[in-house]
Amino acid sequence: MSDDDAFRAEVRAFIAENLPEEISRRTLLFYHPHKPDVLDWTAKLNARGWSVPGWPTEYGGPGWTIAQRHIFEEECFAAGCPALSPQGVFLVGPIIYTYGTEAQKAKFLPPIRSGAHFWAQGFSEPNAGSDLASLQTRAERDGDHYVVNGQKIWTSEAQYSEWLFLLVRTGFTGKPQAGISFLLVDLKTPGITVRPIVSIDGGHILNEVFFTDVRVPVENLVGEENKGWDYGKELLANERTFSAEVPRCKGLLARLKRIAEGTLVRGVPLSEDPHFARRIAQLEIEVLAHETTLWRVVAQEAAEVASDAPTSSILKVRGTELIQRIGALTVEALGDDALPAYPETDYLLGAPDDPPGTPLAPGVTADFFYRRAITIYGGSNEIQRNIIASELLRG
Repeated sequence: MSDDDAFRAEVRAFIAENLPEEISRRTLLFYHPHKPDVLDWTAKLNARGWSVPGWPTEYGGPGWTIAQRHIFEEECFAAGCPALSPQGVFLVGPIIYTYGTEAQKAKFLPPIRSGAHFWAQGFSEPNAGSDLASLQTRAERDGDHYVVNGQKIWTSEAQYSEWLFLLVRTGFTGKPQAGISFLLVDLKTPGITVRPIVSIDGGHILNEVFFTDVRVPVENLVGEENKGWDYGKELLANERTFSAEVPRCKGLLARLKRIAEGTLVRGVPLSEDPHFARRIAQLEIEVLAHETTLWRVVAQEAAEVASDAPTSSILKVRGTELIQRIGALTVEALGDDALPAYPETDYLLGAPDDPPGTPLAPGVTADFFYRRAITIYGGSNEIQRNIIASELLRG
């Protein structure tokens, strides 16, 4: 048995011993994260030293290879483990331990590891999404504080997060990118209003966040003032690699196959229809090719091979578009069973005794609707294609 195979077996054994069946069942419906489930699972991972898989060992990471990290993520997704809070673990955490002060590291990193602090991301604004450099939320220095005024939108999980990392404008001359700073904001600070946005799937994960004379201590500035654009770009590169979504693609494809096997058309399983089987096979081939691309990038990173290719953008475009296509075919496979509403609140609290249609239907259409946005957030795919073209065609 190879080292990677032994590690995969270790992860599976840990999951089997520690993941409650009811949490797995809820997670595999692909609704929005249920915070109590995330807290429960993060606490167990933290006790094992596994709650921040990509962090350096000096900040509490497990010291895994890049391959082990991907094996861990794949096994967790397949088993229905709640996802770790991405804004804290994968986005702001690495920025804090790379650019933060020692005091910031001591204050903010332990609660991220334990799950005690959930984080939200304050980047997009009503007129500054893909064109993030045009953001207008201002932070003006007043003694030992910045006074923040403005608005953010599409802020995931702000309704139950404790902290927010925020890009604000602190410089007002020269290039727009040169006047942006990176702040850490306690969401309990007076002057902050969080307003829910109910998305097309009927769920609440998105929010508007308004800032009215919000006083943020200067000690919560990460790195240098007016250097936030650089930190934000690095964070977004991490987000786009995370958006490769290989485990999700494989999990959704497995669900599609189960639904096709259980859907009868004129008495024959849909999976045996040659035309539909060909479409599933095409998606499976593309998912395998996408996974191979990810593993090639993993191998290059493990070998510290330098590459000028815009791999994070390539992985983001491919992974997000595959998720949308798998979701569309899954809804088609369900047919009329995709039509009933399956409110996520019902299924987080316990599925109805006699849900309409097939038991595999809850969560499918809701996830399909919500993932229409996956090609937008983290930097729209149109912008990513521009990045890919400029990097590959220059010179």
